[in-house]
Amino acid sequence: MAKLIALTLLGMGLALFRNHQSSYQTRLNALREVQPIELPNCNLVKGIETGSEDLEILPNGLAFISSGLKYPGIKSFNPNSPGKILLMDLNEEDPTVLELGITGSKFDVSSFNPHGISTFTDEDNAMYLLVVNHPDAKSTVELFKFQEEEKSLLHLKTIRHKLLPNLNDIVAVGPEHFYGTNDHYFLDPYLRSWEMYLGLAWSYVVYYSPSEVRVVAEGFDFANGINISPDGKYIYIAELLAHKIHVYEKHANWTLTPLKSLDFNTLVDNISVDPETGDLWVGCHPNGMKIFFYDSENPPASEVLQIQNILTEEPKVTQVYAENGTVLQGSTVASVYKGKLLIGTVFHKALYCEL
Repeated sequence: MAKLIALTLLGMGLALFRNHQSSYQTRLNALREVQPIELPNCNLVKGIETGSEDLEILPNGLAFISSGLKYPGIKSFNPNSPGKILLMDLNEEDPTVLELGITGSKFDVSSFNPHGISTFTDEDNAMYLLVVNHPDAKSTVELFKFQEEEKSLLHLKTIRHKLLPNLNDIVAVGPEHFYGTNDHYFLDPYLRSWEMYLGLAWSYVVYYSPSEVRVVAEGFDFANGINISPDGKYIYIAELLAHKIHVYEKHANWTLTPLKSLDFNTLVDNISVDPETGDLWVGCHPNGMKIFFYDSENPPASEVLQIQNILTEEPKVTQVYAENGTVLQGSTVASVYKGKLLIGTVFHKALYCEL
């Protein structure tokens, strides 16, 4: 009888394991291969070899790029060097990148590990750059003031909070105010791996201000990119392993109300919003298995989607770029400026194309 019970429990455990394994592969889109879609006149950006995980283009054509991310379980081509913030002037005919120097006596450059970034310009035209940072596998938000003449960043403040344990991306709504995605619930690496494998969907979004911090949306299977509509009325959230982008209405008290969701056949990462058209540009991973289990012989592909009219009943989704990893591995972000497309990656290069 004891053997029968043991065999029954073993069988149930194996069945549960197979079900989760199948679900895990589906969530990672493990079987998808991309059909290439090329753009005219694409060039790799000189000076970017170790990632361009997030980027933001200002209305004047200056682009900020976070580079050198070290993220648990993800490939890094330069694991022993600190990350950096790069500047690129897209008004130049052949733009190159410049590493921004960081000033401020209390900031430890040696442990800088930048992830998501966002900018905010105040009424005096002072420009602030907010950066998700992972020093020693922790999560902070670093507040910088951009000094354009000196081409440097002045570090003003480090933000820490118990509701910001696993930050991935942020969108600034004030100099020290932002919405941020936590891509995991657990801090412990072992529990994080089980959380992801089992698809617990416990990650969440937080609103942060100096006077108030609270969870404003939850129940995500790896909340990732986040951005805001040009009119400031809607928040867009990418749910990586559910292959969804969610639209939330933002209220005057900073709470969010779910409005709609869009489904995709790809893992959606960072979201950029065209300030003129309101179109969403999304860096995607067609096959997440290749991102989380890197093989140089079978590298992760890249994909860029454009979403037009997202607030209407019939949004238009266009696959603008797709490549199997021979040129660009693991795209995470894409943004446009005057007919040009800049595509960043989690640990690889960056590509600049004409549309």
